[in-house]
Amino acid sequence: MPNIKIRLKKLRQTINHHRYLYHVLDRQEISDAALDSLKHELAELEKQYPKYASPDSPTQRIGGKPLDKFAKVVHKARQWSFADAFTEKEIRDFDGRVKRMLTKEALSTSNVDSAAEYVCELKIDGFKIVLTYENGVLKTAATRGDGVTGEDVTQNIKTIESIPLKLEKPINIVVEGEIWMSKKEFERLNKEQEKKNLPPFANPRNAAAGSIRQLDPSVAASRKLDSYIYDIALIEKQEKKAFSDESPVVSEREKMVFSPVFVLEEKERGGGARFSFSDKEGESYETGTSSSFPETQIKELELLEKLGFKVNKNYKLCKNIEEVIAYWKEWQKKKDKEDYWIDGVAVKLNRRDWQERLGYTGKAPRFAIAFKFPAEQATTVVEDIVTQVGRTGALTPVAHLTPVLVAGSVVSRATLHNDSEIKRLGLKIGDTVIIQKAGDVIPEVVRVLKEMRTGKEKEFKMPETCPVCGGKLTQEKNSPIIRCANKNCSIKHRRALYYFASKKAMNIEGLGPKIIDALLDNGLIRDTADIYDLKEGDLEPLERFGEKSAKNIVNAVNVARTATLPKFLTALGIFHVGEETAELLAKEAKSVEVLSDMPAEELQKIDGIGPKVAKSVFYWFKDKRNRELLERLLKRIKIILPGKSPLLENSKIKRKIFVLTGTMGSVSRDKAKEEIKLRGGHLSESVSKNTDFMVAGAEPGSKYGKAKKLGVKIIDEKEFLKLLG
Repeated sequence: MPNIKIRLKKLRQTINHHRYLYHVLDRQEISDAALDSLKHELAELEKQYPKYASPDSPTQRIGGKPLDKFAKVVHKARQWSFADAFTEKEIRDFDGRVKRMLTKEALSTSNVDSAAEYVCELKIDGFKIVLTYENGVLKTAATRGDGVTGEDVTQNIKTIESIPLKLEKPINIVVEGEIWMSKKEFERLNKEQEKKNLPPFANPRNAAAGSIRQLDPSVAASRKLDSYIYDIALIEKQEKKAFSDESPVVSEREKMVFSPVFVLEEKERGGGARFSFSDKEGESYETGTSSSFPETQIKELELLEKLGFKVNKNYKLCKNIEEVIAYWKEWQKKKDKEDYWIDGVAVKLNRRDWQERLGYTGKAPRFAIAFKFPAEQATTVVEDIVTQVGRTGALTPVAHLTPVLVAGSVVSRATLHNDSEIKRLGLKIGDTVIIQKAGDVIPEVVRVLKEMRTGKEKEFKMPETCPVCGGKLTQEKNSPIIRCANKNCSIKHRRALYYFASKKAMNIEGLGPKIIDALLDNGLIRDTADIYDLKEGDLEPLERFGEKSAKNIVNAVNVARTATLPKFLTALGIFHVGEETAELLAKEAKSVEVLSDMPAEELQKIDGIGPKVAKSVFYWFKDKRNRELLERLLKRIKIILPGKSPLLENSKIKRKIFVLTGTMGSVSRDKAKEEIKLRGGHLSESVSKNTDFMVAGAEPGSKYGKAKKLGVKIIDEKEFLKLLG
């Protein structure tokens, strides 16, 4: 029997060790099959010897019987909500309030200004949970509720592998954290919902909350939920009477209760009392200083990690509020690369004694604030719908909106894509709508709030002729896109010039739409070939143009006098021919001359080229005006043909596969790709064992971790440029 006890203890310790490695540290030392085998043995032994079953055993993670309802739990520590800041001004105002209040507390201004450090933590968009441990063993897991009373969801929380059932130290503690669902699991779950003809979850946060609030814990167990713990609400001690009369006074936040399992003694250490205790097996622990709560927020996070909780590693100590703003800006760009949703940054005063001084308002702590990322959705009113004409003649309806702040910028326009989309939305002029914007993506209308209608809204009708030139409109079969059929439509010509100079095409740095408009309006260019005849003296008289800016444009044009064949074909703006299609055409034809003489039937034989593309390419080259323009361009631009690059001869990267991630400083990603191709290298969007090099710039994405795991050679920008020679 003693051997059985030892075996059970060792099994639990070993399983928990590997659970911690895999679910908290993202490492794996043994196979899943081996771990399953250990779990199976443990379950069988506990069945045979139920008297040795333990509430912290890994077998307790399997959901129990469904509940009739959730029991109420009164929180040992009040649960607060954070106040919000949305702008740099609001976060600076928060910093000012903190310093003013601390100064009132008889601290010198200079001390506060120099020592008011903040800890920034990512604010995970999940479901808040409050975990209570007694003697280091999970007793209850509760929802936040109204801040005073929550619901007992312990059975469901036990199914989450990253939540420890037993801590590394047998202490009484209450911690707070976030339960979240990964984006991948969210997609999987919604596919299941779709198969069952059930409504999809709106977002991972709702999915996580819905999983935790299931009466049947097997539902939570079937979904791969995860956790991050970020705060200690309470550390409990033995009753005060157990200490001498000289024992220090403990704050209200640290109630004094401890299980009689432990023998405690007070020890003097450097003038401050520490409480050490030992369990029945003789292992010793220390709770910390007389106020055993960690002295700072950083130390609090470190203690949580030591106890075995999963803590988000992206926290940062900021010396001042400007560093907080920099961290906030950095994560606005990086947040979408993570597998969990992040809706802002939690900003907390680092020193705990200062936190205690500031205390709480009726609703929120004064020492902390949620610095939210700009909302990616907002509501506004559609004041008008105007139809724009693009470079290919496509008519796009654009909503003119009452200006509104969304995703960090004021928006007054949103694309409606086409007439079919307007009908799908049921949109009318005057409607209140929800618009969405993510990063640099053009805002779009995602929903009409029909319940906000007053009866004064107006139907929108697409024009019957081109709104620019009055030309005839055409619509292809089975296509929602309506186009202007007039080849001489002025706006089509203007937008084709924008595209020619853009990054996707010839990448003429600095030559944006406003400058092209100025060149056209002043008669300095008529078409793309004229761009290459520009001189500095032509540009200098233009408004806001000086000698330096004129020189920069001319230099950029000269750099763009050399192009690969795919790049050149892309820049021509042939209808249906984008970057990928241009690659296919260049690979087969090998030159512009050969491609221009290929009949539509032959073009269609190229792998990946369909009848629409073949027809479009054929007729573009047969057009007399296009042929004349092409002839003029070829006199001004040197085309590097496939396999003919002079850089191939001494290339170190022939047939090598590259993956690019992050931002590079001295070379754009498009330029980097072009240089790799010129030297015979290949590009891939995904990392695999066949990848030869990963080029990692600043703020690399998730591909970086995968490359590291697979042992792919990772090089920085400097090494990359050296490799190119």
